[in-house]
Amino acid sequence: MRVVVVGGGIGGLALGSGLRRAGVEVAVFERDTDVRATGGYHITLDGPAQEALRGLVAPEIVERIQASGSALRLRDPDAFWDRRGRFLGQGRDLRDDPSLDIDRITLRALLAEAVGDDLHLGKVVSGVGYDEDGSPWVSFADGSSTTGDLVVGADGAHSLVARFLAGGPTNAPAGIVGFSGRTSVSELSAGERERLGSRSGLVVGPHGAALYLGFLDPVGNAVLDRPELRASVTTGPTFIWGAMFPDSAVTGALRKLRGSTLQAALLAQFRELGWSAKVLEVLEAADPESVAAFRFNAASSRADDLAPWRAGRITALGDAVHATPPTAGMGAGAAIRDAADLVERLGSAVLPSAVEGFEAAMRERGAAVLTAAMGPVRWILFTDTAVGAALTVAAAPILAVASRVLRRH
Repeated sequence: MRVVVVGGGIGGLALGSGLRRAGVEVAVFERDTDVRATGGYHITLDGPAQEALRGLVAPEIVERIQASGSALRLRDPDAFWDRRGRFLGQGRDLRDDPSLDIDRITLRALLAEAVGDDLHLGKVVSGVGYDEDGSPWVSFADGSSTTGDLVVGADGAHSLVARFLAGGPTNAPAGIVGFSGRTSVSELSAGERERLGSRSGLVVGPHGAALYLGFLDPVGNAVLDRPELRASVTTGPTFIWGAMFPDSAVTGALRKLRGSTLQAALLAQFRELGWSAKVLEVLEAADPESVAAFRFNAASSRADDLAPWRAGRITALGDAVHATPPTAGMGAGAAIRDAADLVERLGSAVLPSAVEGFEAAMRERGAAVLTAAMGPVRWILFTDTAVGAALTVAAAPILAVASRVLRRH
């Protein structure tokens, strides 16, 4: 069997590495010319995602991922603040949480290493379809083409492969535009370092403005204390943050900006909405080259709406099927689990029954992840209504007082 994978993101590389390890002929085609040319938030891999990875890559790659990942169990519980920096509450106890956080760049590079020379960079896919005999093919912008026994689209939310299968888009804008960046903890003032601590956090204000602070420390909080195996691009305590605003003409204009210009515009937008200087310090101290914009896309959270095509010798996985906003930190993990499931089914069943079983399980998995991710999205968008904005402003001081009382006792 020969499998052609379109897309070298996390899901495509996980699939390619798993098929290669299983002895299946595979070719992964990716438009980027450098696997480290990627951005976005850090990635959270929960227990099931890590278990799936162990079946897809060699033990030495698993160890390098663990040595490059930040353990949730070693950080403080997540915190919630208002736009003025008042503490409103904290999340669950993380001491027994097996999850790890890792740079997207780091994970992608390690998975690419596992795929090896079966990864073909700089290949832009221009078309996909079936020959007269039912064999799937893929064509490229350079005029070349290839065929296989199975084609898998792992080409993200704007997937060409999934669009071909579904006859149209498989997701839509979720109503939020995100902006991400990286801030070294060492760049923050002593006061902010103490306030933020070694934990992730969320700040939600009125009018749909929110700020997520993802704490990552693959050195001090390493899952596996093996410095010689560390491959992380993060070399110390860092906040990889995500600012969020409702999709609008204003955020549409912000999406066209880059670097320090975008950073300054984001700060101005938050200040206009009454956010305090100390809350915004993490944005002001960010590396300007790390600041970027992206729109949240989401598929339907109804399982029956996902992968709405008849199973065949072309399929798709990850965001191509169940595009997931980053608000639950589960999208990449779900794509890895998709990949592991497909590899297992291809080893125990024949086409197209293996694909049919895979797609049925993926629908349920994708719907569960989307349900979790869309809760925070709806909450953020609610604060952009007149009622939601008023409740957000009124509730903040009450919650701040309540949290102080609870902490004293």
